[in-house]
Amino acid sequence: MSAAVSAAGAPARGKGRILVVDDDRLVLATVVHGLTQAGYEVIDADNGDDAILLAREHRPELALLDIRMEGKTGFDVAEYLRDVCRIPFMFLSAFSDEATTAKVAELGAVAYLVKPLDVGKIVPTVDAVLAQLRLRAPLPPASEAAVVGAPVPADLEAVATGIVMHRYSLSRERAWRRIQRLAREQAITTAEQSLRLVQAVEELARTAAE
Repeated sequence: MSAAVSAAGAPARGKGRILVVDDDRLVLATVVHGLTQAGYEVIDADNGDDAILLAREHRPELALLDIRMEGKTGFDVAEYLRDVCRIPFMFLSAFSDEATTAKVAELGAVAYLVKPLDVGKIVPTVDAVLAQLRLRAPLPPASEAAVVGAPVPADLEAVATGIVMHRYSLSRERAWRRIQRLAREQAITTAEQSLRLVQAVEELARTAAE
């Protein structure tokens, strides 16, 4: 069990506190590193029992759960997070069969991403999910994709800026300038350009899940 944050990560809290749970140590380390580099405070566990203890102690804003683990499964952890802790969760799983997707939808996950996925796809999804959760915007249950068809958040431009920052390794100021430039080139508003970017990420997540 670990609650440490990489030394290269952001200061306490940073962009938000995330719980990552996966019994594959390589996958766990990769996701933790990517989210930490993106500015999140990350708490990690390689089993369901530790995940529940960490969730109770640290109260993360969002949990990323593997599904099939020895002992308590990701579904078991999700039920506890939903019913006891009231912590939203998403799944990162190698399985996308009908029974699994039905269970994901039943539990009310805010997103469902099918492995293999690189952190470049996970981070924008986490950014968008947290932005909507903080606005208390309703998120539909996930099936095979992340936040498919979710309502557009009020701070859409901030979400789009975050996506460009992570995709091109830019500062916030440079990322925003790029969005403004793209909007000018296409003779649309920055809000419209931001919407296109967010929708493109959602489409990418949906395609990856198919």
